[in-house]
Amino acid sequence: MAQKPSIPKGTRDFTPEQVAKRNYIFNTIQKQFELYGFQPIETPSFENSDTLMGKYGDEGDRLIFKILNSGDFLNKVDDKLYSKKDSNAITSKISEKALRYDLTVPFARYVVQHQNEIEFPFKRYQIQPVWRADRPQKGRFREFYQCDADVVGSNSLWQEVEFIQLYDAVFTALKLEGVTIKINNRKILSGIAEVIGASDKLIDFTVALDKLDKIGEEKVKEEMLEKGISKKGIEKLQPLFTLSGSFNSQVVQLKSILNSSEEGKKGIEELEFIDKAISELGLQTATLKLDVTLARGLNYYTGAIFEVSAPEQVQMGSIGGGGRYDDLTGIFGLKDVSGVGISFGLDRIYLVLDELNLFPETVTKNIDLLFINFGDKEGLFSLKAIKQLRLNGVNAELYPDAAKMKKQMNHANKRNIPFIVLVGEKEMETESYTLKNMVSGEQVKLSLTELISKFE
Repeated sequence: MAQKPSIPKGTRDFTPEQVAKRNYIFNTIQKQFELYGFQPIETPSFENSDTLMGKYGDEGDRLIFKILNSGDFLNKVDDKLYSKKDSNAITSKISEKALRYDLTVPFARYVVQHQNEIEFPFKRYQIQPVWRADRPQKGRFREFYQCDADVVGSNSLWQEVEFIQLYDAVFTALKLEGVTIKINNRKILSGIAEVIGASDKLIDFTVALDKLDKIGEEKVKEEMLEKGISKKGIEKLQPLFTLSGSFNSQVVQLKSILNSSEEGKKGIEELEFIDKAISELGLQTATLKLDVTLARGLNYYTGAIFEVSAPEQVQMGSIGGGGRYDDLTGIFGLKDVSGVGISFGLDRIYLVLDELNLFPETVTKNIDLLFINFGDKEGLFSLKAIKQLRLNGVNAELYPDAAKMKKQMNHANKRNIPFIVLVGEKEMETESYTLKNMVSGEQVKLSLTELISKFE
């Protein structure tokens, strides 16, 4: 017996209902992107390896899917290198391309490559799949969509303010209340690293700190010790682990902790500007919260850092994130082009909306009417009516086979089609259509004009 086919771990097939729900999220986000002036672009599913590698830190690099070169890919590997069994050394010889890990680095590459065609500041949005060789778990997949919006070519903090409003607008449109937009600033993290004498270990420090919610305070401290951060320095961090209260009260405490760091004080100033603007403008349903332990392990953020949490009643990781990157394009040779961007985690947003029953019932609607097929003459007569219905925006179709009535009715029930239309000899003679409600069983005879007007 043939083996049952399967798909790779961390990937999924999507049913018609799931695709309809996903498209609802896509369309909602896209509408808000365009309201805020963002323009769409697309980039290839895979990039040259040197475009991606080294841009996400060691942890990110390990999660990048490499693509084997075409043809005899082992031909470039000599026997000496092969005998060492060093996979990292061999990979560079047999793989020159990789699946994109996110949309931000490919976007930076796009900006550099097309810099002479772009009008700066450039606001772009991008909705495409990305791939990560991560361990699959609830809300975490190896293939998933990102929905990104970025602005490059402006240092203005008004961009950060607009992105917070954009997050709020999208989740309000999705009827998802209770969302928390966490914010921090990379300059504050740099200032903290400076104060504890670990400036040379900033990435190690931030990667460990970013895990606080997942592994707890003690494990974070252990990881920092393992990375070479002194015990004395870690002791100086203690106020961070217990920092709480309002935005303003946390800022007051931060000013005390960072009074000797110019970089840290600059980060505080930027946070205060953003918070003051949002306080004046107001948010519809989301809440802005300062979280000084928010680090996000990616090493290209230089200013504001965002992370969005789902409502408390749903056990879910972040459903969005982003931040300011002052020199991301510099890695591709274009200096002094500041950017800031955010991303929406489509798959996690889907799970949250599904768990809270927030998808509108109309999202999964397929067709309004199924015409029962009684034969070729009746089928042709029905298709003429179906053509007019479709021209008037009514979803209708003909059952393709002149099967038994029971089979066609069962088909309508299984597809949750609310109405069927019966067209027999009498209907053809009188140019009428018998409409049956599949829930109530009620039947009514209508003209084509009446049938169309009922569903317009």
